[in-house]
Amino acid sequence: MSLLKEIKDDLQKAVIPGKAKELMRFFKTGPGDYGEGDLFIGVTVPEQRKIARRHHKEIPLAELEKLLQDPCHECRLTALFILRLRYEKEKSAPQQKKLVQLYLNNLDYVNNWDLVDSSAPYILGPHLYGKDPALLYELADSGNLWRQRVAVLTTAYFIRQGNFDHTLKLAELLLDHPHDLIHKAVGWMLREVGNRDPECELAFLKKHHRRMPRTMLRYAIEKFDPYTRQKILKGQA
Repeated sequence: MSLLKEIKDDLQKAVIPGKAKELMRFFKTGPGDYGEGDLFIGVTVPEQRKIARRHHKEIPLAELEKLLQDPCHECRLTALFILRLRYEKEKSAPQQKKLVQLYLNNLDYVNNWDLVDSSAPYILGPHLYGKDPALLYELADSGNLWRQRVAVLTTAYFIRQGNFDHTLKLAELLLDHPHDLIHKAVGWMLREVGNRDPECELAFLKKHHRRMPRTMLRYAIEKFDPYTRQKILKGQA
């Protein structure tokens, strides 16, 4: 039996009756929604992580790529958990690069916010840190919601290293983005900057808070004290 089939069988065994409908509502899979047409079978994330840990060492990259291209959401997320584990444990730079290329070649399948958030900071983040950041801005300028979120979430790794420059530049570029999933992503990353350097975040907010979408702003100021939050929300920063 191929490992691809074994992983799919494991996912099927972990299905919880009725869970798929709940997940399809949560991830907005209805007509006109951001996850329109996405398919779920009803497996929890902890179960997917267990399956990924069980199989990540042996699965060939060709089979992993097929898993990542599967119409089933849980297959794609499990594939990303495996890819992340492989990348984190890989010591060879050429092999890491091969894993990153597989990820980039299949960005069309990283097409919901949990898929982005579970992969971009852990694969693209360490790969791009300290290197030419042009790819980040190419993704941000793509006009594709998920690629833009990949760009923003990739900088979570940079933030953990104490480097905020690209987070702030991308936040500025995406201030007028129409979708709340980008507002939330940018606000979240700004909050992470503020957790490490409150004055840096505050300087950004003083410059841009009147222009920021409300959701982005609320996410960004969540950890501020109540007085400062209200002052910013009232446009008095």
